[in-house]
Amino acid sequence: MKKQAVILSGGKGKRLRPYTVVLPKPLMPVGEYPILEVIIRQLALQGFEQITLAVNHQAELIKAFFGDGSKWNIPINYSLEDEPLGTMGPLKLIHSLPEHVLVMNGDILTDLPFGNFFNDHVSHGAAFSICSHERVEKIDYGVLDTENGMLTGFREKPVSTYEVSMGIYMVSRQAADKIPANVPYGFDQLMLQLLKEQLPVRVEKYAGLWLDIGRPDDYLEAIEKFDQLKDKILYA
Repeated sequence: MKKQAVILSGGKGKRLRPYTVVLPKPLMPVGEYPILEVIIRQLALQGFEQITLAVNHQAELIKAFFGDGSKWNIPINYSLEDEPLGTMGPLKLIHSLPEHVLVMNGDILTDLPFGNFFNDHVSHGAAFSICSHERVEKIDYGVLDTENGMLTGFREKPVSTYEVSMGIYMVSRQAADKIPANVPYGFDQLMLQLLKEQLPVRVEKYAGLWLDIGRPDDYLEAIEKFDQLKDKILYA
């Protein structure tokens, strides 16, 4: 089965300002490469044969940099949103969407084996697959539990653990068909719709590297670690 991917590359990168005032977020550098180039190199290395970049904000800069993909030996085409359509809405603009497609954000640094994730989804027959990661959040304050103005408990800098979406998905046509046309439609809306209709949504937890460079802390960590990680990410 031909492996195709859609990379969501249209965000404005508001959380990364002022870095993204000049450059669109997918062109933000990590080491010597823009983060989107890292992803494209990974997908080409792992056997993907076609990439669609869903673009909006500063689309011409992204098109000028990546062209037709010949530099990376993988065909790249573009789907342009005239207005922001959310996370899942852009898929409705791609008329040649295959039966199964990898969909991911264009600002992720990970060593996930994308090809394996693709194959696992197909073999399980799910409508949608989510790649998840365990995220630890620390509250840097003393947390007070109160009732009627009286202290009932106290926790010093508590730590919470969450299983969160990595922004990497496998979408089957039965899920893509639920996305309405020409309106903003997010991942959250699609998940609620699939749950309502009891369509199978698979979650695959990944314990390896995952950094969302849309978050300033993750972006700085990615810059610091990239030289140590690039051989594993780009040449594994």
